[in-house]
Amino acid sequence: MTDNTHNAARLAEALWQIYQRQPPVPWQERDNLPWDEPAFSERMLREHLDQSHGAASRRFPELRAQVQRMLEWLRLPPGAHLLDVTCGPGLYAAEFARAGLVVTGVDFSPASIRYAREHCAGLPCEFIQGDVRQLDFSKLAQGGPAFDAAIYIYGQFTVLRPAESRDLLRRIQEALKPGAPILLEVLDYRHFDKKNSNWWYTDNSGLWGDSPYLSLGERVFDAEQQASVERYYILNLETGELQTYGLADQAYTVTQMKKMLKDAGFEQVTLHRSWDGLALKDAGEWNVYVARRAA
Repeated sequence: MTDNTHNAARLAEALWQIYQRQPPVPWQERDNLPWDEPAFSERMLREHLDQSHGAASRRFPELRAQVQRMLEWLRLPPGAHLLDVTCGPGLYAAEFARAGLVVTGVDFSPASIRYAREHCAGLPCEFIQGDVRQLDFSKLAQGGPAFDAAIYIYGQFTVLRPAESRDLLRRIQEALKPGAPILLEVLDYRHFDKKNSNWWYTDNSGLWGDSPYLSLGERVFDAEQQASVERYYILNLETGELQTYGLADQAYTVTQMKKMLKDAGFEQVTLHRSWDGLALKDAGEWNVYVARRAA
């Protein structure tokens, strides 16, 4: 069988697999995107640094405005030690460090961690590659067992299973000093996409690969779980190889979020809707919670 014939057969088999698919169910497939896979993490890094959109990381003017607003809310003195959960390529960490804070960032992506270390060279920052679902944050602080504050932004909290999110909040709380704040950015329940949908496009260089591919996506909202799941079928048009990924996203009401924070040992929960009017393109879609570890 020639290569072309073999590839055509694989392509036909892949399309048949797609045709026979079952509806996606939240957290019953791969729980998340392959953040720690080297090639994928390099492509995701390109998206983080691409200033033509704000899909992976916000554009720099918005990011810097957010940092100033977060500094106002966190009220940290110079030299305070900040934990940046899912820090990405260190763009926020650099701004906080330039404002006088010491930052420890953690992320699953090897490419993002490598870039963060380069980007923040000479600044009081440390970056650790690891899965936030498993890390013991209380052992990460420089010069002591506790952080003065933690941030967890851009909705990464909701892609974990609810039980994982509750456990993560508890472990962050244990790593904070008494009275120290956490700042958590979560998609507003009212803006959570509760519709089923599907889409497709082709490309030859992007998040899913650097050769011609067809991307087929579908989104299903599970009303019982109050969660959505997106399934991505990535079909390599040269080889016929099919890759399938699933990404779930949990919806939380304000009441649920406040309860989760209090159950994890936080108090004085303050809600900032829409970043309190900050000029962000998507500000209206987000709720920011600032809570403090019980003294």
